[in-house]
Amino acid sequence: MRIVGLTGGIASGKSTVSNLFKLHGIPVVDADLVARDVLKIGTGGWKKVVAAFGEDILLDNGEVDRAKLGHVVFSDPDKRQLLNRLLAPYISSGIFWEILKLWMKGYKIIVLDIPLLFEAKMDKWTKRIIVVWVDPETQLQRLMERDRTSVEEAKNRIQAQMPLNLKKTKADIVIDNTGSREELNEHFQRVLTHVSKPLTWSEFALSRQGAFVASILIFVGVIICRKTL
Repeated sequence: MRIVGLTGGIASGKSTVSNLFKLHGIPVVDADLVARDVLKIGTGGWKKVVAAFGEDILLDNGEVDRAKLGHVVFSDPDKRQLLNRLLAPYISSGIFWEILKLWMKGYKIIVLDIPLLFEAKMDKWTKRIIVVWVDPETQLQRLMERDRTSVEEAKNRIQAQMPLNLKKTKADIVIDNTGSREELNEHFQRVLTHVSKPLTWSEFALSRQGAFVASILIFVGVIICRKTL
């Protein structure tokens, strides 16, 4: 199995690239969706977050007000780190189970869409790392337009993440999304060709098909050994 890491920064266009992979039949494990699940009412993550941040972050129905929680943590680095520490074990576990389900279905290539891929040290899980990059000015402008936020609030949210220029240096593949959607599609097609190359022997061995072949070979080997003894 080939596990490809996909990351970027807020308003960089990572979600657009993630959707392009889905459109081309490559399954994506979305860390943001997993994070939503671990914050559902009554879950371990929900209980930890409410205990740490109080009931003021809850909506009337008891669900976490993600916008309010985001405002709290993006304006305070210590609280942001606390939230990451509280949820990291639950998110990692959720991602693992999503990968396992896709493995059981026989997928050979999957994409891990994780905003905090490097920060959470999950890049160790991946074979290739794709970073969706835009220049700082474009990122700021797009975020302000998308979320209708002030310059200060947009800068706070961007600065809360690892700089894109630093992520770029850690990437195996960089998708420059500063230009138009047509240019992004062209970049993506080249990346898709690279990512979809046949599996290496080590990657095949980690796939469900590889495990099946290995089990057959072991079974045959046992039978042969018994007959020769």
